[in-house]
Amino acid sequence: MLFCSFSLQKPLFMLISSAMAQIICIANQKGGVGKTTTAINLATALAQIGKNTLLVDCDPQANATTGIGIHKASLRKSLYHGLIGEASAKELIQKTEVRRLSVLPARVDLIGFEVEMMDHEGRELIMKELLGEVRNDFDYIVIDCPPSLSLLTLNAMAAADSILVPLQSEFYALEGLSQLLDTVKRIKASINKELRISGIVLTMFDRRTNLSFQVAEEAEKHFGDIVFATRIPRSVRLSEAPSYGEPIFLYDPSSVGAKSYLALAREVVER
Repeated sequence: MLFCSFSLQKPLFMLISSAMAQIICIANQKGGVGKTTTAINLATALAQIGKNTLLVDCDPQANATTGIGIHKASLRKSLYHGLIGEASAKELIQKTEVRRLSVLPARVDLIGFEVEMMDHEGRELIMKELLGEVRNDFDYIVIDCPPSLSLLTLNAMAAADSILVPLQSEFYALEGLSQLLDTVKRIKASINKELRISGIVLTMFDRRTNLSFQVAEEAEKHFGDIVFATRIPRSVRLSEAPSYGEPIFLYDPSSVGAKSYLALAREVVER
């Protein structure tokens, strides 16, 4: 009915632009799987294809913050201050060098959230409330989680519409994944009934080795269509980019890593 009527007070483009953002949580409790690399470059790729995107650094290590070019020492306030109620989300968000991409940065003080909010009623829903302030301002919000199933990770899952899981293409890659999926089920059953798995993306994929293909085969055997067709390659350029404070699209836009994350972004939008 909405699209059949032309007598609406607001133009159609205004209705479309006011739609709430899709919130994607990048999570895996194992470290070294390309989680932050995926968060930075997926967010950038979404911006590249025309989506207004917010990258939220929810890890006290703040690697997504530095990896996108924000100097932590220059920050007066960070995500921590938003979560404890000392700043609004709008106050904390910063522009980046990438058009349509903003960041809600973190510093090491974020680790204090775990302790300070442990006895706080509704502590798992604090991030959801914070991001609710700006959800209408973006098409996508990408949250980079810490490599643990902590209160911060629970907050990210409670705020998210979906979870994207980076899976390293190495031996024992599937170990621990069942624990993460069990956690997702518990979150879905208790505090976020709309939460779903956006997909599993194979990272550090090396076409020169049989092992990478074996891991891909096992993942597809166990999880089927939930595994993204796009595979993120093992790449020196992807590894170098964060040290320059740049996503791969600024550091080496013609690289295979940039092309892979662009393909992943398109898959995410299609899903």
